Amino acid sequence: MVQSLRKAPLYLVGLLLLVFTGYPFVYMISTSLKDQSTFFEKPFAIFTSIKLGNYADVFQMGLTRYFLNSILVSVVAVVAVMLIAALASYPLSRMKFRLNRGLFLLFISGMMLPIHATLIPIFKLSQDMGLYDSLLALIGPYIAFSLPISIFILTQFMQEIPKSLEEAAKIDGCSHFGIFWRIMLPMLTPALMTVFIYNFIHLWNEFIFALVLVSSPENMTLPLGLQDFYGEFSVNVPGLMAALSLASLPMLVVYLFSQEKVVKGLTGGAVKG
Repeated sequence: MVQSLRKAPLYLVGLLLLVFTGYPFVYMISTSLKDQSTFFEKPFAIFTSIKLGNYADVFQMGLTRYFLNSILVSVVAVVAVMLIAALASYPLSRMKFRLNRGLFLLFISGMMLPIHATLIPIFKLSQDMGLYDSLLALIGPYIAFSLPISIFILTQFMQEIPKSLEEAAKIDGCSHFGIFWRIMLPMLTPALMTVFIYNFIHLWNEFIFALVLVSSPENMTLPLGLQDFYGEFSVNVPGLMAALSLASLPMLVVYLFSQEKVVKGLTGGAVKG
């Protein structure tokens, strides 16, 4: 009983955090189920009406196409980042050579680069390569700017894997690629999930590069497609909330099914193995 009373302030703080973080999501879903007139009459009321017409309108306005484009660009870029970062992290963390430290610092220095400062060069490069207004124009920059933080996370995690596993594999005649593929990569699963979630959320919500490098509606990603709900003199708020509710589903589903591994990946470099 005494311990429960001592923990009461923690429970209260947790409850307040739940309210502050959960209310916007509840409000978004509630507003998506209203029509325009109901929203203007009772903008802050919760679940005063349940009308699914906004969701039907969202799909009629082409949300499916934007949705598929975002999934394609985000998944392809993140999978490529995971593979490239894992291949780069293995020699940086497990092999000793003269330029090891310098290369690692060169990679992570990319985290200090303001990516929006590269918009004009990347725009010009995409035009010269004939990639402008295509999904490929987005995938390349997405991969490049996601690599520094990904290499940093995987290198730090891989350094904590016991070297005895690698030495035992070498005794059994396993090559460096075999050690990476059969031993290191499976043990990197928590860190890889961290890299996947971190980059997927960032790329899923990315707007500036998509705005600059894509112009035709058939190649627009979801953040660009949401502009369709903004009129010249008004905004279809319930429709916009319906689109945002659907747009948030992939991130929620991915995180709910992988949150345990994400936590392990974030804390993996803090404990010596």
